[in-house]
Amino acid sequence: MLSPTPSEILARARADLRTGLPVAIGGVLLASVETVSTERLAAMRAAGELILTISGRRAETLKARAYDGDVARVAVPEEADAAWLRAVADPANDLRSPMKGPLRTLRDGDPVPWRAGVTLAKAAHLLPAVVGIVAPPPPGITQVPPDVTLTATMTEVAAARVPLAIERASRVHVFREGSGGEEHYAVEIGRVDRSAPVLVRLHSACFTGDVLGSVKCDCGPQLHAAMDAMAAAGGGVLLYLNQEGRGIGLANKMRAYDLQDQGFDTVEANHRLGFEDDERDFRLGAGLLKRMGIGSVRLMTNNPRKLAMMMAQDVDVAERVPLHVGRTPENAGYLDVKRAKSGHLE
Repeated sequence: MLSPTPSEILARARADLRTGLPVAIGGVLLASVETVSTERLAAMRAAGELILTISGRRAETLKARAYDGDVARVAVPEEADAAWLRAVADPANDLRSPMKGPLRTLRDGDPVPWRAGVTLAKAAHLLPAVVGIVAPPPPGITQVPPDVTLTATMTEVAAARVPLAIERASRVHVFREGSGGEEHYAVEIGRVDRSAPVLVRLHSACFTGDVLGSVKCDCGPQLHAAMDAMAAAGGGVLLYLNQEGRGIGLANKMRAYDLQDQGFDTVEANHRLGFEDDERDFRLGAGLLKRMGIGSVRLMTNNPRKLAMMMAQDVDVAERVPLHVGRTPENAGYLDVKRAKSGHLE
C-alpha cells in the first residue's frame, strides 16, 4: 500500500497541471494550455506533433467541428506558439480578435485520453484546454489511467461548537474530499431534530457575494436569509460547498464576469469559456447529509437540479422552501437568465 491509489494519482495530476507539468494518459503526454511554459511547449513539440484539445462548447464558439462530440482535437500549426494556444482557449479577446482559424480538427485516433485531459483541467479549475503529443512518458511524469473517473469520497476531519450571532448553539463540521480536492462545510444552526424533515440550504461558495458583498449576484443575501430562517425555525443545516462560480473556480468566474461586461449572459459566458451551464456536483450535498444522519429535508432552493439530485440520491425532499432575496438592478439580468435558461423556480 505504499503506491498511490487512483484517487491520489488524480490529485497529483491536478496539481501537476496547475504548476505547468504535463501528465501522461493512455500513451499521450498532456499539459494545460493555461500553465504550460514556452520552454516546455518547445520540448513537447520536439518530441511529437502538437494537438490542442478544447471542449465541445469552446469548439462551438470557434465554429470548429467537434468530431469527438464533447471535445475537439485541433491540429496545431507549425508556426503556432503558446500565445496562439491561449488565444484559442481563452475567449477574453474573441471580440477584439475574432479570427482564430481556420482550425483543422481531427477525426482519427482515440479521443479518450484527450477527453480525460480536459476533464482534469476542469477539475483543476483551469481553462478546459490541453495541449499534447503522442509519446511515452519521461521519468517522473504522473501517469493517469484513462478510465479513472473523478469521484469524491468525503471524510469528516474536524467539528466544533461555533457560537454565531444569529444562534449561539451552532456547530461547524469540516469535510475533506479524499481525492485531495476541496474542503466543504456543514453548519448546524440551533438544535437539529433529525426525526423530522430538516431545514437545509445547499449553498455554493461565492467569494464576491458572500465575502465582498457584490451586488452582481444574489448569493450573499441568500446565504444570510437562509441562516436567519434556520435560526428562527429553531434549527437547520447550511451546507457550504466549495464550488465557486458554478463549479468553475474563482479565476474562471472572473473570466466569465469579463465576458458578461462584453455583453454575454451567464450561460453564454460559460459556454464561450468551454464550460457547461453549471459544472457543480450536487451529489456532494446529499452525501454530507447522509453522513450527518439526515434523510429528509425541507430544501431552501429555487434550483430544480438540486431537488432532482437530492431525490436521485435517496434524500427525501419533504418540501421546497423558495428563497427569493437580493434582487438589484445590477443582477436583475442574471436572475432572469437563471429562470429562462436554467429553469429556476418562482
